[in-house]
Amino acid sequence: MNTLGFYADLPTLTNWLDLTNPNYYVQVPDDWYVLITDITGSTKAIEDGLYKEVNLLGASSIVAVLNELKPLDIPFVFGGDGASLVIPPDCLGAAREALIGVRAVAREAFDMELRVGAVPMAIVSQRYPLKVAKFRLSPLYCQASFIGGGLTFATDLVKQDAVYRLDVDGNPARANLTGLECRWQEIPSAHGSMLSLIVAALESSGVSSEQTYRDVLKTIQSIFGDPEQYHPITEQGLRLSFNPRKLSAEVKAKSPSSHSLARLQHLVRICLENVLGTAFMGLRLSLGGVNWGKYKHDVRTASDYQKIDDVLRMVISGTSDQFHQLTDYLNRWAKSGQLAYGIHVSDRALLTCLILERRDCHFHLVDGAEGGYALAAKGLKQQLHQKRDNWRAYADISRRRKPSSSLSSRTSSTVNELSCDNLHTPQ
Repeated sequence: MNTLGFYADLPTLTNWLDLTNPNYYVQVPDDWYVLITDITGSTKAIEDGLYKEVNLLGASSIVAVLNELKPLDIPFVFGGDGASLVIPPDCLGAAREALIGVRAVAREAFDMELRVGAVPMAIVSQRYPLKVAKFRLSPLYCQASFIGGGLTFATDLVKQDAVYRLDVDGNPARANLTGLECRWQEIPSAHGSMLSLIVAALESSGVSSEQTYRDVLKTIQSIFGDPEQYHPITEQGLRLSFNPRKLSAEVKAKSPSSHSLARLQHLVRICLENVLGTAFMGLRLSLGGVNWGKYKHDVRTASDYQKIDDVLRMVISGTSDQFHQLTDYLNRWAKSGQLAYGIHVSDRALLTCLILERRDCHFHLVDGAEGGYALAAKGLKQQLHQKRDNWRAYADISRRRKPSSSLSSRTSSTVNELSCDNLHTPQ
């Protein structure tokens, strides 16, 4: 059976809360592959002020594969310092070459190491399901969501087992980064603060992940209002940059050679395009099939500021008081064992754009500035490690007291669950 059109043929959801319901997800075919990329040492790079470069390389993984496989519709998710994609078997060769090319760009242009891997779904599904749903984020863009733990398991395999890594030299020219743009100024929060949040439901609590994520989302809406009110991107905040330093990440990615003339030419071209874009949007013109008067609106509606990929990820604009209310709520449920979470607070968001067709096929990857998801993930891992250590201590005490077999079994299961760097969600 040909599964090439599996994702394209999925029904499209329009209610964001439906993504917490596992009944709306479908298992990825066993002949597909999971592609994983992430920057090794991303925390150190962010501490050195290179968070925009880290974000750009994560987005580069996506656009390079999409350019090779278009017009095929494939599911992917952006994680801040990397990306995950799921592809049919016929596309593996082209996608592999594209990602090896991006890996070479990371090395030559940024002196960073991009870890790249491919894991067969046949291997993943032996241990965890990997289910996907498609959500209509805007008329221009459908966003993929993943549950089951398979995506996290594939990520762990790539990190831990060289068999699944693509550790070969590549040619940066092989990475087609057409459509990759990082040209907006960082977008200030309309309410003063910008929160990057990752929440992981814990099965060991006895509460379903569906219920946990629904409770979290309803609490967020009770504190911040509806999604329009906490959306991190505002049309007023979307301003194109003319600062060479702010534009340098895109320039380096698309001109990985250190030849200064080539990079200068690319910078001049970006600045000229930004002048035209600013004028077209300001005059609200319609040119080339693009309604520039509503382009900022289209960018905002096609921004992936909330998503599910075995965990709940969100970038939220709010006040410091609202964030204190949210962290108080999260702390209570973390102490009860229902969830673990990581946060990073800034005052602005970073937007990386993938423009496959400016008229009707563009989407925009959102992260908090100064580290965003990558630093939130660090906090999440610290919580999980702490919970794991606490459970191990409890298990040791329980064994000394000769607990019942059922209690011992549950304790052992909980320790195993919390031993992973990331958390697996249930079927």
